[in-house]
Amino acid sequence: MKTYEIPYGDGALNVAIGSKNLKAVLAPDTKEGTSPTSEEQIVRRALETPIGQRRLCELARGKKRVTVITSDHTRPVPSRLTLPILLNEIRSGNPDAEITILIATGLHRSPTQAEMRRMFGEAVVSRERIAVNDATRAEDFVSMGKLPSGADFLVNRLAADCDLLVSEGFIEPHFFAGYSGGRKSILPGVCAQETINENHAYHAVANPNATAGVLEGNPIHRDMLAAAKLVRLAFILNVALNKEKRVIAAFAGDAEEAHAAGVAFVRSEAGREAVTGDIVIAGNSGYPLDQNLYQAPKSVATAEVCAGSDGAIILCAECREGFGGENFKRLMLSGTPEEIDRLLGAIPPKETLSEQWSAQIFARVLKQHKVVLVSTLPPEMVRQANMIPAESFERALEIAFALKGENAQVVLIPDGVSTLILRKEHE
Repeated sequence: MKTYEIPYGDGALNVAIGSKNLKAVLAPDTKEGTSPTSEEQIVRRALETPIGQRRLCELARGKKRVTVITSDHTRPVPSRLTLPILLNEIRSGNPDAEITILIATGLHRSPTQAEMRRMFGEAVVSRERIAVNDATRAEDFVSMGKLPSGADFLVNRLAADCDLLVSEGFIEPHFFAGYSGGRKSILPGVCAQETINENHAYHAVANPNATAGVLEGNPIHRDMLAAAKLVRLAFILNVALNKEKRVIAAFAGDAEEAHAAGVAFVRSEAGREAVTGDIVIAGNSGYPLDQNLYQAPKSVATAEVCAGSDGAIILCAECREGFGGENFKRLMLSGTPEEIDRLLGAIPPKETLSEQWSAQIFARVLKQHKVVLVSTLPPEMVRQANMIPAESFERALEIAFALKGENAQVVLIPDGVSTLILRKEHE
């Protein structure tokens, strides 16, 4: 019996599954720090050789107001490393640039001062001008027209009114946008709640092309890409990470071309052919991605691909911050999966509720599959959310075998966020 690790909170769960039951372990084939090239060297080389664009130091010349968009506390972007290098690159071309760092929260809460220091380092927090996107503060946004879906494009004026717009982030599979990174720094990152909500409307999320690993024909990606073009996102720095959250590749340059290169790399590293199991186990990448249940549809949607028509799913997500959003919590506790899905399906796009998309994914999965949740959430709330609580992984496995039989075949996906399960219909 071999033991595997599932990222969980700040640590990991040790998972032991008998060889007679273990059918497959699906995980990205990423390097694990064996490259002689340091993380810093990888980032610097990307900036020195941008894709489809001039160097950032050249773009910065003559630009007075520069806005650099970065990710918030819910993402493992290594900004302590990347952001100082990015700022130095701008100032090497324009020492007098007025730089504002804009934290792309989307609809998440603002990061705390402690979280900002953890993410960016003391030097950046104490010396740089930092603003936080607040999607609910109407006066912070300007209209830049319509997106392909017909949604109004309301974007933070710090992004719209600057002379040079830059973003940093990381690329991984995303459960309905296809991939994170690139254009996603704009939408949802620095948009108003109306724009974000409509981009994540029920029928958009329900589109068969709105799934991990798919950009072609994906209506959510289409709007995101249009938003980045309308606001003139000039330059991106996106990284790819291994399971230790270390940089293994970096892509800089044109917002579309550099992102496409990063997507191709991530697909080659993270893509795994789907294997169907009676029981599918998935982790949600540990902290910060498993800090609440709102983030967990990412891994449950990955597990869904391997769960056939009625497989049981074990979801491992610490959820130290609970459900993660009041709308999401209210929806998750509002009825059966069928009732939740009917409720959400009747909501017009322009009336989309914040956070309904995560409840939508859970409802879709729970209509077909029993989900056993390993978390720190109160058991009675887990039950009300139509899942089966388990205080430990061992208990979760007992429950799953009771549901599917002692000879059940198990598929293990240690990190359901960073692993891309390739669906045959999209190959």
